[in-house]
Amino acid sequence: MIEAEYKARLTDAGAVREKLAARAKADVVSYHDMYFDDPSESFTATGREFRLRTIRNEEGALRHLLTFKDAAVDEESASKPEYETDVVQRDAMEQIIRRLGYRPKISFTKQCENHRFTAAGREMLATVVTVPEIQGTFLELETLVETEGDLGNALADLRTVLTALGVSSDQLTTELYTDAVNASRRTE
Repeated sequence: MIEAEYKARLTDAGAVREKLAARAKADVVSYHDMYFDDPSESFTATGREFRLRTIRNEEGALRHLLTFKDAAVDEESASKPEYETDVVQRDAMEQIIRRLGYRPKISFTKQCENHRFTAAGREMLATVVTVPEIQGTFLELETLVETEGDLGNALADLRTVLTALGVSSDQLTTELYTDAVNASRRTE
């Protein structure tokens, strides 16, 4: 599967939140992400991501996901093939990853408001994101496609929704949270 996605640094997060609330109720969660790389840092060098995520909802319930994202197949949006699965025992999975020779590269927390809805015949996820170590509020809008052949159509559908949400093209970014958090930590 390919995660067709746009990310925007919002100039009016309140207005976007209002428009999203009209589409779907927000599921407020926090993501604790730990990214891994091999000793030569080949994942980072080639734009791939290997992540262990813990999601905590408002009631305190936990869910763990293991995700691998391949290199981007679309430069403008940075959309990537994604492989993801639930993990029952997070600590055991972290030990497996470490014992296979992968090392934690960076770890941080994101505060997220997830809105799931259907638009243009596609299941979409719009996530309003704040990261305590990064200034600003972000929007991630994504849908999954099975082939690169459908990626262009999916990205066009996402742009239509972005326009309806009041998100202009000058707000779009391909900046990685990992890079922004690293930069923030270097200036501390």
